[in-house]
Amino acid sequence: MSSIAPAGVVETLQDHWHTLLDGLKVTLELSVFGGAVAFVVAVVLGLAAISRLAVVRTVSRIIVEFFRGTSLVVQLFVLVYVLPQATSVGSHPLLFCVIALGLNYGAYGSEVVRGSLNAVPPGQWETTTALSMSWLTKIRRVIWPQAWALMLPGLNNLMVMLVKGTAIALFIGLPDLTSVGDDLRKSGVDAWTVYGISFVLYYLAALAFSAFLRHLEVRAQRRLGIRPSKVKTAQATAEAVA
Repeated sequence: MSSIAPAGVVETLQDHWHTLLDGLKVTLELSVFGGAVAFVVAVVLGLAAISRLAVVRTVSRIIVEFFRGTSLVVQLFVLVYVLPQATSVGSHPLLFCVIALGLNYGAYGSEVVRGSLNAVPPGQWETTTALSMSWLTKIRRVIWPQAWALMLPGLNNLMVMLVKGTAIALFIGLPDLTSVGDDLRKSGVDAWTVYGISFVLYYLAALAFSAFLRHLEVRAQRRLGIRPSKVKTAQATAEAVA
């Protein structure tokens, strides 16, 4: 147990803090940009899934099932190693990793969006139709604010998973937190210490993103004047619909 004593941790941080911070920076970049892409993909596919046009719903379902049903690692390898050879696109590992994370987790997020939209009471949809609202106005002013409060817990969960999923960057040589931790271990730093520090940094990063989304959730609930008990019931309905 002496290898994981506080003194060993402090010494490792003092000697390699710049390396760990560089790795954490890459992990945070992948998390932020990957999360942003995933959110856009989730909204687009989620809205397409409830379209009145059968062809739009079908295309959305095919895309979702493809990215949910295939390995994220394989998707990343195709983007990084196959795409540059098949096209004139150059190799951009960080960009491709962001895209892979966004598409994969966005496909899962689209089901959260779809379920939350479908969980909005039918009377709300009927009211917008009776008022002759355009589709965009209907979604923006009436449906989305209600669905937003319902989908945030699910999106929060996916964001935490995405933060941990950024470790796939190790497979393509990106110097993320997992990669630099493994390099430090190979250079002689105690494995318990370096991975223990990595555990803590991943936890703090995930906690920060989760706290931010939780703040958005509480804010959305307050704007709608919804009590927590009602939100839990509505969330259960959204999950059942999804």
